[in-house]
Amino acid sequence: MTSFRIKTRNRAEFVEITAQVRAAVKDAKLTDGACIVYCPHTTAAITVQENADPDVVHDVLLWLNQHIPKDVSGFRHAEGNSDSHIKSSLVGSSATVLVNEGDLVLGTWQGIYFCEFDGPRERTVIVQMVGR
Repeated sequence: MTSFRIKTRNRAEFVEITAQVRAAVKDAKLTDGACIVYCPHTTAAITVQENADPDVVHDVLLWLNQHIPKDVSGFRHAEGNSDSHIKSSLVGSSATVLVNEGDLVLGTWQGIYFCEFDGPRERTVIVQMVGR
């Protein structure tokens, strides 16, 4: 298992972390198996999404923000970030990515993203290797 840190710059943003995860797999000398990319934060998430067209990330964030706005009458959480907790739960705290012949098995247009919903902050990403 290994981890790395990410500094986010905005309240909501997706940060591509494919290169850091790929480096973790290489450093672990994992040939075949899987890696679990995990976010130990309740207002952030991990996802696999298109990385060729930045408009896809923009559109996902736009949709989440329109459907789960920050200021909803009736939210009770005192920190004022209930929307961030909901977005994190919907996207998910981890992604499992297969590893074959020492490299991540991703589609042509796929990348791994850290999803920030309550930034800017410094965050941790944990990568657990499974296999040989």
